[in-house]
Amino acid sequence: MRKTFWTGVTVNVMIFVCMMATVCYAQDAFTKLGRGVANTLTGWVELPKNIYNISIEDNAFAGMTLGLAKGAGMTFVRTGAGIYEIATFPFPLPENYRPILEPEYVF
Repeated sequence: MRKTFWTGVTVNVMIFVCMMATVCYAQDAFTKLGRGVANTLTGWVELPKNIYNISIEDNAFAGMTLGLAKGAGMTFVRTGAGIYEIATFPFPLPENYRPILEPEYVF
């Protein structure tokens, strides 16, 4: 009797977890709009973020040169992706409103 009870509980928990995983990953037009606004407003954070990351990985000189160049480029990429997502938020482009940049947000 006990074994049957715990087997039933386990199966119900597994079904619940599988159902919640699909709901949590659901993307829609307003998620895309919010992501676009966030990336447009915070795209400039890529500059200090890349300087810091390259400085930690390599050294301070690399951070101030390579990190500065990479951060400046990613600032334009992230801000442009945000503007694109704001302009196209009603349309499921790319498929199912997936983000065009990974990670979705700068932070």
